[in-house]
Amino acid sequence: MKKILLLSDTHSHIDETILKYVDQADEVWHAGDIGDLMITDTLKKRKPLRAVYGNIDDDKARLVFPLHNRFLCEGVDVWITHIGGYPGKYSLNIRNELTKNPPKLFICGHSHILKVMFDKRLNLLHMNPGAAGKSGFHQVRTMLRFVIDGEKIKDLEIIEIEKRD
Repeated sequence: MKKILLLSDTHSHIDETILKYVDQADEVWHAGDIGDLMITDTLKKRKPLRAVYGNIDDDKARLVFPLHNRFLCEGVDVWITHIGGYPGKYSLNIRNELTKNPPKLFICGHSHILKVMFDKRLNLLHMNPGAAGKSGFHQVRTMLRFVIDGEKIKDLEIIEIEKRD
């Protein structure tokens, strides 16, 4: 069993509230637009980290993190990428591979809009944790946390960090 904290779009921002939730997790997953690598350095000092780079990330981040990160966590096939779209509207650059070989859990960021949907056509769970950082149009900073227990994804929680002025 693993407790996962899922965040995205930090845009070089991290604070004590985010770190409080990091400390409660077994692993942290970051779905891109990290910003300054001090963000991932800080996360890695506290918990195992899996991450991808996003469209704002520079060449340093692109040397450290992949565009796509596909792995097995417990019994769940996971695919994390930054720009992925949504069920029925997946991004062109991943649509063929996603359709041919869908994971059980598909994660992306980019939109700054928290969304969790089940894709019945591909039989996968889609998650976008919204944005944990302060840059962007979003009104509420958000993250997700959940448990992977064997082949089950359970105990999903939305974390609202703060409403922005």
